[in-house]
Amino acid sequence: MESLWKLLYLLEPAPMTLIVTAVAVTFGSAFRALNHGKEMDRNRDLLEASITLDRSQALMIPVMSSCSLLLLFYLFSSVSQLLTAFTAIASVSSLFFWLSPHVAYLKSQFGLADPFLSRCCSKSFTRIQGLLLLACIFIVATWLVSGHWILNNLLGISLCVAFVSHVRLPNIKICAMLLVCLFVYDIFWVFFSERFFGANVMVSVATKQASNPVHTVANSLSLPGLQFITKKARVACKDRISKEFVGWCIPC
Repeated sequence: MESLWKLLYLLEPAPMTLIVTAVAVTFGSAFRALNHGKEMDRNRDLLEASITLDRSQALMIPVMSSCSLLLLFYLFSSVSQLLTAFTAIASVSSLFFWLSPHVAYLKSQFGLADPFLSRCCSKSFTRIQGLLLLACIFIVATWLVSGHWILNNLLGISLCVAFVSHVRLPNIKICAMLLVCLFVYDIFWVFFSERFFGANVMVSVATKQASNPVHTVANSLSLPGLQFITKKARVACKDRISKEFVGWCIPC
């Protein structure tokens, strides 16, 4: 009975916020993935940009994610700026992908004119899409400068949405196999990695702060306002980024 009373801590504001956020992100990612699936049915180019995992590729995700986690564990200081740069680029793309249908809905509701500006890589680019892209770049740049935790969480959510939408699982067997492998992956690196590597690898990587390349460049050029730029960048969801990077690199 006493152990049941201890579960009441889940009703405190911090745990409740975490639970509600996780559930909301899960459902939001699922709905965005369903809408993206309909878009892929209408546009063959989008289908080619997605990744449909087979059994071997699903097994490789936890293996390659473990390798990337070890790379961050041992060489974090060497690859921290590269990690931040990759996160910034991936965040712009993910944020644009996440917000695009909402912007398109508002455009249709208000009947806004949206002329084509140009064609890039054989794809049309409209004015509103250009403004959205600039807004995404501004948000990521603000995160790089300020390191604010709200922007950090926002970018982490956008990365989750993009990963769930672009990585497709063809059947329930591969889905179950991937979930089991990722469950073992998380259990090992959180609870058993200290026995083999002398430290908790997952916690160590998650708590490290990457060097901010914006601060490094500004410092080398002696630019004004250096005191307002954060030296370290809290990279959103390092574990999720490693899985997303592996997912993007696995050939279809």
